[in-house]
Amino acid sequence: MDKTNENDIEFRDGKTTGVKYMFRGPKIDWGILVLGKGETLSKHYHKEVEETFYFISGSCKMLIDDREFITKPGDAFRVEPNKSHYMKNEHDKPVKMIFIKCPYIPNDKVKVK
Repeated sequence: MDKTNENDIEFRDGKTTGVKYMFRGPKIDWGILVLGKGETLSKHYHKEVEETFYFISGSCKMLIDDREFITKPGDAFRVEPNKSHYMKNEHDKPVKMIFIKCPYIPNDKVKVK
């Protein structure tokens, strides 16, 4: 059994937004992603990993392959392997979401231009 608390974990690179991993492996990878005004999650895909996003607060533009969505709290998206995804917060307030990646393959990320 493992236990953690969001307030005990820092965002990557010491920032106040971005990725905050709650648990990494052995079977899943999951955490919290916060995008501030104008921030993006770069376009990428995973060869084997399926990624799910659950939106807690705020709103952003999300592209999955060529489909565009405007997210809202309560939305959930399951992104299958080999489907590119990208997000941009075009609003004044931060957008906060949970992400879950399964199976746990830490280096399975292919950036798309």
